[in-house]
Amino acid sequence: MAQIIDGKAIAEQMRLQIRDDAKNFKAEYGRAPGLAVVLVGSDPASQIYVRSKIAACEQCEINSFAYRLSTGISTQGLKSFIDQLNARRDVDGILVQLPLPAHLDEREILAQIKPEKDVDGFHTMNAGALFVGEDCLPACTPAGCMELIKTTGEDIAGKHAVVVGRSNIVGKPISMMLLKNDCTVTMCHSRTQALPDMTRQGDILVSAVGKKSMISGEMIKPGAIIIDVGINRGDDGKLCGDVDFDAAKEVASHITPVPGGVGPMTITMLLSNTVKAANRQAIARALAKRAALDFPYKSACRQIVY
Repeated sequence: MAQIIDGKAIAEQMRLQIRDDAKNFKAEYGRAPGLAVVLVGSDPASQIYVRSKIAACEQCEINSFAYRLSTGISTQGLKSFIDQLNARRDVDGILVQLPLPAHLDEREILAQIKPEKDVDGFHTMNAGALFVGEDCLPACTPAGCMELIKTTGEDIAGKHAVVVGRSNIVGKPISMMLLKNDCTVTMCHSRTQALPDMTRQGDILVSAVGKKSMISGEMIKPGAIIIDVGINRGDDGKLCGDVDFDAAKEVASHITPVPGGVGPMTITMLLSNTVKAANRQAIARALAKRAALDFPYKSACRQIVY
């Protein structure tokens, strides 16, 4: 019988540290870290997600700025609004709630956010830094998945990790994170042949497809760690994942439930990224100020020497 990875409890524990970090930032710089959340339109699910993020900010003593913009706003109009947030010193992180209305260019919008304020981790500069193994603001959901995997206490170096799904939001970044942690990684997707043969090889199996119960118990290697990122609605109306939970828990060593697994960790990593971004920008401003003060002195010295 698998041990349940309680994402809700793990997230709550992490938020205690995030709150302490936010308090320390405020004590050092005279203000709390700030997160701007931009919602375009009135999609009900998006409104729920935004409310959850604002509540989480309050819990961790992070300032939140919520903006609800008209569905009819143009791509250029939204980019101009993001530029205003980019320029604000009290806004350390910017999140544009997805999905956007169909007429807006999502890639162009996300690229408008300054990389240092991209707390969702979607900007190509952050994605690229992750790819080459540099420090970055990581995509929140895969970063949360890695934290859940760590709580199992298993040494994953050298383990075979199988990722089902190749999205830019989860599949690709979690693969890079697993590689960084010395796993051997196989990525599967809609064109993968003999998918069950592939998933049965996984010491770690991450499913991020969004298809109800597509991973059956027979597709899981005995003793595997199962991270179920999928969020679907069952025939009974209840939330469920990509993995047949009841069957999988009889085979796996550890498994995340849906709900209560990956979901709480996504928002937690958003909060962590916001505090991280705030500290980075504050340090960068201090260094820039010091360089500006040093420049006239160094220039004068050069004139004296030469």
